[in-house]
Amino acid sequence: MAESCTSLPNPDATAIDVPTRQRARLLLPVPLDGIYDYRIPQGITVEPGSIVVVPFAGRRLIGVVWDDAPPDSDEAEVPESKLKPIEMVFDVPPLPAYLRRLVEWVSNYTLAPLGAVLRMALGPVDSLSPLPGKTAFIAAGITPDGAKLTQARRRVLEALTPGAPMSAAELAEAADCGTSVIRAMTKAGLLIETKVAARAPRPRPDGTRPLPHLSEDQAAAAEVAVAAVEARRFETLLLDGVTGSGKTEVYFNAIAAALKAGRQVLVLLPEIALGAQWQSRFERQFGCRPAIWHSEVGHNNRRDLWRDVALGQAQIVIGARSALFLPFPDLGLIVVDEEHDTSFKQEDGVIYHARDMAIVRASIEAIPIILASATPSLESLVNAERGRYRRLVLPDRHGGAALPDIELVDLRVDKPARQRFLSPKLLTGLRQVLDAGEQAMLFLNRRGYAPLTLCRTCGHRLECPNCTAWLVEHRLVRKLACHHCGYAAPLPETCPICHEEHSFAACGPGVERLAEEVSECFPEARFAVMASDMLMGPHAAAELVAKVQNHEIDLLIGTQMMAKGHHFPMLTLVGVVDADLGLAGGDLRAGERTFQLLHQVAGRAGREERPGRVLLQTFDPEQPVLQALAAQDRDGFLAVESEARRSRGLPPHGRLAALIVSGPDAESADAAAAGLARAAPHSRGIDILGPAPAPLAVLRGRHRRRFLVKAGREVNLQALLRQWLGRIRLPASIRLQIDVDPYSFL
Repeated sequence: MAESCTSLPNPDATAIDVPTRQRARLLLPVPLDGIYDYRIPQGITVEPGSIVVVPFAGRRLIGVVWDDAPPDSDEAEVPESKLKPIEMVFDVPPLPAYLRRLVEWVSNYTLAPLGAVLRMALGPVDSLSPLPGKTAFIAAGITPDGAKLTQARRRVLEALTPGAPMSAAELAEAADCGTSVIRAMTKAGLLIETKVAARAPRPRPDGTRPLPHLSEDQAAAAEVAVAAVEARRFETLLLDGVTGSGKTEVYFNAIAAALKAGRQVLVLLPEIALGAQWQSRFERQFGCRPAIWHSEVGHNNRRDLWRDVALGQAQIVIGARSALFLPFPDLGLIVVDEEHDTSFKQEDGVIYHARDMAIVRASIEAIPIILASATPSLESLVNAERGRYRRLVLPDRHGGAALPDIELVDLRVDKPARQRFLSPKLLTGLRQVLDAGEQAMLFLNRRGYAPLTLCRTCGHRLECPNCTAWLVEHRLVRKLACHHCGYAAPLPETCPICHEEHSFAACGPGVERLAEEVSECFPEARFAVMASDMLMGPHAAAELVAKVQNHEIDLLIGTQMMAKGHHFPMLTLVGVVDADLGLAGGDLRAGERTFQLLHQVAGRAGREERPGRVLLQTFDPEQPVLQALAAQDRDGFLAVESEARRSRGLPPHGRLAALIVSGPDAESADAAAAGLARAAPHSRGIDILGPAPAPLAVLRGRHRRRFLVKAGREVNLQALLRQWLGRIRLPASIRLQIDVDPYSFL
């Protein structure tokens, strides 16, 4: 965390016996690879993993005692007399050896500095020091001579329960008096001041509660998962089940087995919006809510949870990708739900794929990991074919529900009205569903009102001043926004090129424009928009999901936030407004991603006894992806996709790495890229493409040039990259971003 490198408070040091060794090797959470020697003062002892405070470059930083140097190391040591001392040791468990190995593994694989990876494993600074106890009061049990018992004082004593201290504020509220009464009673000897824990203990889930009845296929899959947990062995289980097949119930059995054994569980979810329904299901099954970890969680909760995880007091955590680096001392199971989801790939800072690194963590800790999805990634399916993963298949929906019918709507034939985006067939379907008292969903993976704004007079397109990207109109908040850098500005009154007034027109639909069309076509319908920029945090998303479940909303319009994980019993129609949207561009996974996304969207329809229907609007119904969706032939599509990639040596049958050079201007970026090109290795089995301008040639004001390294699976890509980059020295103004196994090609 960024907090790890800020100035630190001066908490009390832990004084223990004098150690036999007087130096320690420390890793610091700074973007460097070095491990630094420090002196261990008398009165302090440390061990590998101890979290300490040390002076560094004029600051006081947190550091972690790394493993000792090998006994036969001939590394020249700085004399101990010249070493700076460790100033204190935090009173928290050492960072587990498993987690230290994971930090090293991620650094080696991604080529990120070791210290930068460590930063992700350290919580907020104040999570390393225990919270001070809070002041509370209990009854003295006697009435001292001269102490008067007024009505207010009697109410205070009546509010107190023996053995249950209360704070001054709690007592004052319960007794309907001021806190001055509490202070006076303490002074008079009627109350005794004491200290209690700053917060209540975290509730513990109950793994012994009866589990739901499972189908034959579910029971077989659950038996395998539970056996792996009980055996405490590493195994990657690919839980491949159609939408609505009950994958969650299967891995709940494995979670229960881990809880019964007293071990901890980590569940990774790709979208925080998915957490609300998942938490409710977990609470019904295990009796309490799980701990939550993601970027929207407040600082105090993150502080408390990091410490509770380290102390073994948080038994189950659900979180986004960063939860992977929490310091679990006794992890028994990892679950990655929606394992195919691309949001598990972190694109900034340390660039890593949380699913893949979760498998690494499970391997290091010798525990099972479950990858669950209705549309597994091609990488995972190929690993299952090669025997690296064990595939558990759930071919049918739970409870006898049928998969929805999927129909392609050819927009060249079934044309929407002018300046409209819903075809007559989709409008008819929506009317039928609304008249039947059922619910519908319209999917368009495009935020805002319109993706492009141009001048009707001269054709000028409004572009971000910091990026090579068009500005997206968000009409509800009256602004234009860049979805890459966050730039925002009001819509100009006049065109900056031709100076014509009020000449700008919105081109193409976003979800806001779709909502406008729905309100005009179905004025009686209760509708809502579900998009990340319109729902401020997980609570807003949870409230909207609850409204849909309670049938307070007839029609839901949204982006990929609503594509997966949600269960709406009355939702019977899904309309995909632009099924072609994800197929544009040169992304090697475009077809696979489109299939996954639209299959997941389609899976929201007809999840219970009412049959579901899906209408996919397209200008190219002959696209293989769309034909496979209509035929519900996932395996056939993926077999063709896999063979196409095999023939070109692309993942998962080959390896890729991207290098992006960026500079403050085009000239410096070009010069740095040319220097890299001159130093490029020439070896059999590798191809280096570039340098070329990145698709987003300017991002946040920096000019970007891109290399793509293509290699066979037998090539040690990391060694090749280290050798290449070791030959050059880039200017300070140039940044180099390395992305091993890239998912984004922007």
